[in-house]
Amino acid sequence: MAVLDTNVVIERVRKREEIPEDITGVTFVEFPQIVRYSKFSGNVLFPTLDDYILAHRLQEKLLKKGNPQGFADLLIASMCINRGEELITYDSDFLAIAEVSSLRLILLER
Repeated sequence: MAVLDTNVVIERVRKREEIPEDITGVTFVEFPQIVRYSKFSGNVLFPTLDDYILAHRLQEKLLKKGNPQGFADLLIASMCINRGEELITYDSDFLAIAEVSSLRLILLER
């Protein structure tokens, strides 16, 4: 199963579409109304210590390249990597993370 980034969740809710995919705890916090959206049937994945450690390692690699990324994106990417899930997003910032990791990314266009 894939994991949706917050921007994809917001778009699907706006269009009143089904959301069978999983989301992360980041989306759970950024878009709290998802818990009341009747067409959401996925799971909420919460970060573990391993996710934080991987996010730290990824940021170190990105800093060496002069391209640090935001905490939320690093954590989301780490959660997907550690669970073997692909991430579906509109956010091209994840491309930088994918370049230094095994992140499987589906970058949608608006």
